[in-house]
Amino acid sequence: MTLVAILSGAGISTDSGIPDYRGPSGVWREDPEAEKLVTYDFYMADPEIRRRSWLLRRTMAARNPEPNAAHRAVAELERSGTPVRVLTQNIDGLHQAAGLPARKVLELHGTAREVTCTRCHARSSMDEALERVEAGEADPACTLCGGILKAATVMFGEPLDPQVLADAMAIAKGCEVFVAVGSTLQVQPAASLAGIAAEHGARLIVVNAEPTPYDALADEVVREPIGTALPKLLAGLAAS
Repeated sequence: MTLVAILSGAGISTDSGIPDYRGPSGVWREDPEAEKLVTYDFYMADPEIRRRSWLLRRTMAARNPEPNAAHRAVAELERSGTPVRVLTQNIDGLHQAAGLPARKVLELHGTAREVTCTRCHARSSMDEALERVEAGEADPACTLCGGILKAATVMFGEPLDPQVLADAMAIAKGCEVFVAVGSTLQVQPAASLAGIAAEHGARLIVVNAEPTPYDALADEVVREPIGTALPKLLAGLAAS
């Protein structure tokens, strides 16, 4: 059967109330200083940056985002029997929350559902860390070694997990259809997966509101809203 690889970016989660970063009203355009909150060097060097970052995490968690129609459509494609692999730039866990098995999701930029110690690398739940913030710890430290805690995400200035990237490249090379959805395809090396798929003969479909650097390589470019366009597109793939 046709292997469908789906590269999902921030745009797939905006209908769930999670703002994107580089869109017309994206986080970075509205507040360029916000990028420091997810830049490793700034985060490690400045306790005030860490305090603001924890407050932002607390705010995001309080919104309790739920999967939207696009996430559910991906899970439905998998349930139809079509082989699906999701390569996501997102850290929100909404693909899994929609019912897609975790083993079929590669989180290229890590997960915001866990935290990790930058010294001893112990991992624990984000909920636990946010409970400490709620209790008054502005910059909670690792309970094991006292090191600086951060979300288990790949910040700017940090490399991607080499095994996750290698697995993603193998999927891009081996798939028959590659759908890039809600991604500006500007952040490397994740964006290069679209080009790798096209070079290895996959049918490349780009679903995004704004133009991307890979549109010229695409067999199909869809500019319609993701919440309606993706379910229609994936239903067509399931039927084919």
